[in-house]
Amino acid sequence: MMLTAEDFLGDWQISREISDFRLKQTGTLEGRARFVQENGCVHYAEAGTLRFAGGAPLTAERRYLWTFTDGEVLVAYDDGAPFHSFAIAETVQATPHLCGEDMYHGTYLFGSFPDWEVLWSVKGPRKDYRSVTRYRRA
Repeated sequence: MMLTAEDFLGDWQISREISDFRLKQTGTLEGRARFVQENGCVHYAEAGTLRFAGGAPLTAERRYLWTFTDGEVLVAYDDGAPFHSFAIAETVQATPHLCGEDMYHGTYLFGSFPDWEVLWSVKGPRKDYRSVTRYRRA
C-alpha cells in the first residue's frame, strides 16, 4: 500500500470514542477534519463536538502538520514541534511520543482506505485513556 498526500486531501467525517480509565468515563467526538496542502506540507485541522456522560457538549479543535517523505509521514503540532511519525502501510505503529511523563502509543489502520482509523493509548501520571478515531470521506 502506497498512499500519498493527495489521498488524504479534502474533507473527512470523524467519529472518536474515548475511554478515560482514570476518570472512569467515556466520551465521543463527532466532527470534521480537513487536509489542505500548502508550502510543501499538509495542514490537518479538525473540529467537532466533544461529549462526556453527564457533561455539557464542548467544541474541540486540533491542528497538525503532516510532511510526507519516502513512505513515511512526519506529524508535527501546528507550531512545528515534532509529535510522531509513521510509515504508510496497512497497519502501522506510530513512533511513541512522551509528553511530560505521559507516553502516547498510536496505531494507524489503513486496510479499508479510504475509510481508516487511528488508535491512541496514553498512560502516565496525568493521563490514562484510549481513543479510536474513524475517518470517512465527507
